[in-house]
Amino acid sequence: MIDPRLTTLRVFARCGTVGATAELTGYSPSAVSAQLRELQRVLGMQLLTKDGRGVRLTATGRFMVAGSDALITEWEQLRAAALEAGDQVQSHFGLGGFSTAAAQLLAPLAAALRKSRPLVEVQVLEANPDRCFDLLVAERIDLAVIVAMQSETHVEEDPRFEQTTLLNDPLDVILPSDHRLAARETVTLEELATEPWITEAPGSTYHSLFAAAFTAVGVTPRIAHEAVEWETQIAFVGAGMGVGLLPRLARIGSAENVTRLRISGQGQPRRRIVAAVRKGSIDSPLIKESLGILQARAKRILTERLEEEV
Repeated sequence: MIDPRLTTLRVFARCGTVGATAELTGYSPSAVSAQLRELQRVLGMQLLTKDGRGVRLTATGRFMVAGSDALITEWEQLRAAALEAGDQVQSHFGLGGFSTAAAQLLAPLAAALRKSRPLVEVQVLEANPDRCFDLLVAERIDLAVIVAMQSETHVEEDPRFEQTTLLNDPLDVILPSDHRLAARETVTLEELATEPWITEAPGSTYHSLFAAAFTAVGVTPRIAHEAVEWETQIAFVGAGMGVGLLPRLARIGSAENVTRLRISGQGQPRRRIVAAVRKGSIDSPLIKESLGILQARAKRILTERLEEEV
């Protein structure tokens, strides 16, 4: 096993404070401090030094954390191989993901695992992408579903994680059901350029995706309203306040006066949704089973979502 005190040190290195480390690991701040002191004593190294009212890693501590990446990967590979060899699965399985993924992908996954693996305790945590990576390092979760572009962590480049693409989630147009184009099967962004648009505030990842789609077709949309949550945007559209873009993964639900149309032509915006795990763990039986379930669920959503909402 990896010494849990080393895991605590790695979490501290990622988040930078004892308080944040305590919140991520589930320990009290005093327990985190005690673990870090004890690790220093056992190793005979000064890993931390005072920094104002807090502490920070020394050069030795930073070197220790960076060097432990290979150790963690090797341990994850060994654990996955041992479980596979004995036809076993871990007893606790943690899942994390942003709100839409938690509702549309992780909840169905948890339900499927309850049937196929009734002895496994499955826990789902809703969290933004960067917090998901924190939780992976803290070993609070084993698999995270994120929108790749919404995280400051570049999974492809970070040696601590590896990823599997689940779907390239297309964004559809949502408009009032009495709109002049609502009876169409598809619509182009050029046809809607002069409509009052509803989107997120400038500076957000979603707004950047929105702007890039219109830049690709050479038009400038008229932004009339801003909304942060998909539910808010859907309500604005239903009230006849404008039109918006909605990921295929997100449901319209029971909203009245809202129609979803595919985008045709140039500038079809998409967001890449990936499953991320600790490097070395991807061959763990439960992770392999979960990835298969997630990919099948994502495929169904892409092919059936519009028909479901007719």
